[in-house]
Amino acid sequence: MMTKFSNAEYAATVLRVSTGVLFLAHGLLKVNVFTVAGTVGYFESLGLPGFFAYLTIFAELAGGAALIMGLATRLAALGLIPVLLGATWVHSANGWLFSGEGGGWEFPLYWAFVLGAIALLGSGAYALKIPGLQNVLGRFA
Repeated sequence: MMTKFSNAEYAATVLRVSTGVLFLAHGLLKVNVFTVAGTVGYFESLGLPGFFAYLTIFAELAGGAALIMGLATRLAALGLIPVLLGATWVHSANGWLFSGEGGGWEFPLYWAFVLGAIALLGSGAYALKIPGLQNVLGRFA
């Protein structure tokens, strides 16, 4: 039996996968370029506990992978919104435009709204389905 997907389901897939790739890239940037220790130091320089750096890296890598696979999409999207709201706060002193020195706050805030849209849309087409996960997570799967 062939499954027919609507244009909205394809659009949700494009949004989900592209956002997942961006999160994966940001998590890998923190690990491979800034280094974990450097990221911890940066978070501490902002007055945040260094442990938040580990949580952020994990959220970006695990959340990005979950979005790419379409695994617990709604939950992953909702879980990543606080990361983006934190980034909005971090960049708030730099002004509106992200092209300014230190990066502004409009992209992180926009990205938080994109995650909200993904949470509302769900996985779309071509998502990984794990038997029983829907029963455990309900509407968040």
